[in-house]
Amino acid sequence: MNLRTNYRAVSPGAFKAMMAMEQYISGQFENKVLYELLKIRVSQINGCAFCLDMHAKDLMKLGDYADHILLLSVWREVSFFTDQERVMLELAEAVTRISEHGVPIALYDKVREHFSESELVDLILAINTINNWNRIAITTGMYPGCFN
Repeated sequence: MNLRTNYRAVSPGAFKAMMAMEQYISGQFENKVLYELLKIRVSQINGCAFCLDMHAKDLMKLGDYADHILLLSVWREVSFFTDQERVMLELAEAVTRISEHGVPIALYDKVREHFSESELVDLILAINTINNWNRIAITTGMYPGCFN
């Protein structure tokens, strides 16, 4: 497989800007497991192999989360996700698929039961950032290991 476009080389300024946002957002999450679950779930929805591979490996570095990774796409059907993880996943799905149903006020209210207002903003930014990464990776033809 070959990349369609190596956006990092073609537009280093854009890559630098994306990395700055990524570094800012990642610094806002004390719970790195939650952050990686968010990135994996959004990447599943978008079908981004590059990001799925990267973030599943990143989550595994944090501990034994194989079951979480394997069953993340069916998180509603298993019991080991926490209430906070569940509401974050629901928000991630709604924001990623925002054109379908928006973000209902009931979901917003549920998120606010588990996250402060500033944490909610960080979640929205994190969801949008991984959506942006997914769209770059898919459009430019990135695949697992292409930058190794």
